[in-house]
Amino acid sequence: MTPIETVEALAARVPDGAFVALPPDASLCPVALVRALIRRGVRDLHLLGVPISGFATDLLIGAGCVSALTTSAVTLGEAGLAPRFTAAMRTGALRLTDATCPAVHTALQAAEKGVPFLPLRGMIGTDLLADRTDWRVIDNPFAEAPDPIVLIPALVPDIALIHAAMADRFGNVWVGRRRELATIAHAARTTLVTAERLVEGNLMADERLAPGVISSLYVSAVAEAERGAWPLALLDLYPADAAHLDAYAKAARTEEGFRAYLAEHVLGPLPKAAE
Repeated sequence: MTPIETVEALAARVPDGAFVALPPDASLCPVALVRALIRRGVRDLHLLGVPISGFATDLLIGAGCVSALTTSAVTLGEAGLAPRFTAAMRTGALRLTDATCPAVHTALQAAEKGVPFLPLRGMIGTDLLADRTDWRVIDNPFAEAPDPIVLIPALVPDIALIHAAMADRFGNVWVGRRRELATIAHAARTTLVTAERLVEGNLMADERLAPGVISSLYVSAVAEAERGAWPLALLDLYPADAAHLDAYAKAARTEEGFRAYLAEHVLGPLPKAAE
């Protein structure tokens, strides 16, 4: 049975140097767990944005937890640029591997299926092929005329981090129609999940809920974390805290402002809005 732990215990399972997959801000991002990782002082992470990165990634970069990032974009959405990511790129403190959204998903689907690569169309003629020497262009062996196609190698994260709407005590977690999170869990060696609430019974036994469930077979440990995505939104349970995200974007433009934010909202007690 999947163990039920604390958020801090989940953070302790993430070693320095791990290759960590994170969902985007709009798709069940585990912000409470990210805060716990910062408090733990994790270092040298290689983050994978699935398929883009945002607030949680910016927090980790600013706190000095990240040395490398593979993603298709980094943005705070309506709040503008991700300031700590931007600063890290300007100083050369971060190694960035550029990708596209379809390429990230394809690489994870290859890992999910247990194959070394999958083909993908749509990038022939782009600048990315010159930089991504790990991607290979071949001729479609089934075509009678020249038909180039790109081969994307599988990506196998050491750890996937997810925040779910609910989990049962068997370790099954409900993510609704966010099925890309199931792909992350299937591809990763370890999946750590925080959940808004723990429920009785077995989510897999409910015909209405089961299609949106990641089976406990793919979940290594679960922790309860109410409002664990805040200040980001969680499905239809609560909206994003736009005022807080705007305030973060402004504060984090400077190192001093970011450190003040970190002291108040990560290292210190959370504000009432997150309780």
